[in-house]
Amino acid sequence: MSKKVLGRGLGAFFPEYSDESESKDSSGSKTKTAIPIEPADRVNQVLSIPVDHIRPNPHQPRSDFNEESLRELASSIESHGLIQPVTVRYLGERRFELISGERRLRASKLAGIAEIPAYVREADDEQIIAFALIENIQREQLNPLEIAIGYQRLMEECEYSQTQVADRIGKNRSTVANMLRLLQLPDFIQAALRDEKITTGHARALINIKDERDKKKILKKILEQDLSVRQVEELVRSIDKKNEQKKKKRREEAPDPFIDEITGRLRQKFSTKVNIRQKGKGGEIRIEFYSDDELDRLLQIFDNV
Repeated sequence: MSKKVLGRGLGAFFPEYSDESESKDSSGSKTKTAIPIEPADRVNQVLSIPVDHIRPNPHQPRSDFNEESLRELASSIESHGLIQPVTVRYLGERRFELISGERRLRASKLAGIAEIPAYVREADDEQIIAFALIENIQREQLNPLEIAIGYQRLMEECEYSQTQVADRIGKNRSTVANMLRLLQLPDFIQAALRDEKITTGHARALINIKDERDKKKILKKILEQDLSVRQVEELVRSIDKKNEQKKKKRREEAPDPFIDEITGRLRQKFSTKVNIRQKGKGGEIRIEFYSDDELDRLLQIFDNV
């Protein structure tokens, strides 16, 4: 038995189309398929469109589709039909392009459905990207990296600013900026985030770590010890504090031209190794000797000073 789906056949709207082509539904029965000649003015309506006449959205921000989930949806569609229409735009020459609903389209093909209900609307390439991204975000089907890549594409392909992206998707600009920062992370952290081994919170905490070796160490601890985001943030602060202390020590130990000059003069005067170390406003002078005779020689120099 052919599965009934929502949406009126194209013949109900286009009297001039040819309905002689045949296709098979999920049961193998032949059905009449409505092929429109020029439905460009039939927008904002739900029509029953052959799945073979709908091409996937080339701007689809989602890259991973769970096969088991697709099979479950295909089984449901096979039993009950596609309840929620996909959204398409008309390309001309009896062809449509998907705007949103790729998972439903894939599952319908998997179920062997010949035609599915589709809402036809007008949209340019810029809107196609935005529609696909927004629909997936609202359904929470994108991983954080896919969302970030979608934002980046809106900025690059549609020449949006971060503020314009935020307005389009209904988010704060800071939210968009934070998501985009995820793309600055090294590949091994992006892979962990993509595979859901860490959360977005973990990834954000790692962004400010400059040394890649420190990033790897912390990631390893997260995976081995199942650290919470708060624990990672504390660990990052601890590393930042240690790094700042090291920088401070290096600054304190950095050579001072004036001290270098004095050190050189003293070494020349005493003919031995001399070191000057500053400590706050004061410091110490260390003069080395290697025998009793050399110590006597130094003492004579002091007596003559």
